[in-house]
Amino acid sequence: MILTGSLRRANLHYGNGVQLHTASSGSVGELQSLYLCLDDGQHQGVGEVRINIAYLNGYTPDQVIAQALQAIDGLNLEEDPAQMLARISTGAANLSMPVRTLIDCALHDLLARRAALPLAQWLGAAAADIRYASNQTLFWSPMDVFLAQAQAYVDRGFRDLKVRIAVSTFEEDLLRLRALRECFGTRIKIAVDANGQWTREAAAKNLEALSAFDLTYVEQPIAAGDWQAIEELARHSLVPLMIDEGLAGRADVDRLCALGGKLWAHLKLVKVGGIAPCLAAARQLASAGVPCMIGQMNEGAAATAAALHVACASNPRFAELYGADGLSDDPIGPLLYANGTVQVPAGHGLGITLDPGKTQLIRSF
Repeated sequence: MILTGSLRRANLHYGNGVQLHTASSGSVGELQSLYLCLDDGQHQGVGEVRINIAYLNGYTPDQVIAQALQAIDGLNLEEDPAQMLARISTGAANLSMPVRTLIDCALHDLLARRAALPLAQWLGAAAADIRYASNQTLFWSPMDVFLAQAQAYVDRGFRDLKVRIAVSTFEEDLLRLRALRECFGTRIKIAVDANGQWTREAAAKNLEALSAFDLTYVEQPIAAGDWQAIEELARHSLVPLMIDEGLAGRADVDRLCALGGKLWAHLKLVKVGGIAPCLAAARQLASAGVPCMIGQMNEGAAATAAALHVACASNPRFAELYGADGLSDDPIGPLLYANGTVQVPAGHGLGITLDPGKTQLIRSF
């Protein structure tokens, strides 16, 4: 059987007042998503990656699209999808991580639909109820907007909040954390993400000040790459430290495992190359006693659903799956946010459906 399919794109926007703004990305007006649809005549699998994340991986949207088209041209569409996935999982060094993720997710969705199973069960999860507790992120915004967004999340049952800091002064960050504690007390958990903006010296000083706020963790306090510095900070910090930008591949996972939990891990499909490598890394970290978070890059519902299924299959301590919450023009649905969790209805594969009329066709094949 020969696969057919298409490559599509769409620009997604939040309709709930959320404005992405972090220390690494700056202000982001929209999510630019790329979709790969694979059809075997009976079932359709969908993969999605966000392509305007050059601040993370250095690739422009046009570069990712060009790489995806080249990769599709190299696919053998007569090959069994299971064999295609095995080959992608073991020998895709020539593919960039976003393109590898795109193909990996589409194949996983297709194969789980063929097996008439939710993807998480196909990956080994015991339950067919695909839901997981997620945090919500408070991006940089005026203080009144910041507190109103926090209240809205708490009212909806989301009590695990991550604050994006290091956009302005550290004194301003402390004011915001103090305001959250004064408003909500211990009803909420608070973590912060500095997106690698501090120097080693500033980080040591700032981490000491942050210990007063009973934080769950501090994510990426210094720039990625200086393992000696981050390990030294972790040894002395009163708050657990988590690696995000500093975790980009198998060697980084191995190093975290060797540290035995002194540093925590934030895994994202688009950083490690898709569902298969993310699940393998999550299980390796769990075996080594390293607390892990499965997250995503403020992406649409298909990419977020893929991360949700990985979370259900690997049971990490944390999940960051808020990215599709509030999107007003997502061509994928349904993905449900309520009572502090994200879930997809009972169904096969990712459990979501693509409306092609809400996307722009790049190429059919």
